[in-house]
Amino acid sequence: MADLKTQFEQAAKDVHALSERPDNDTLLRLYALYKQGSEGDVSGTKPGFFDFVGTAKYEAWAKLKGTSQEDAMKKYVDLVKKLRA
Repeated sequence: MADLKTQFEQAAKDVHALSERPDNDTLLRLYALYKQGSEGDVSGTKPGFFDFVGTAKYEAWAKLKGTSQEDAMKKYVDLVKKLRA
């Protein structure tokens, strides 16, 4: 798990150095996997109707409810590797 956590933290740094900005769906996936991997299931109240970005982020994270933090970390690391290739 320690090795996975190190890879996860490195992937979080690597994502900022991508040569191209990912599309919005990929960005939401990255956000949701990162939040699930670092914090677990979604928490807090859903943002208001007019906070479109906040609502999209919240809903993307909520879709991962029940995914283990370890699985989310693995998927995040794999996605960042794929984007860097």
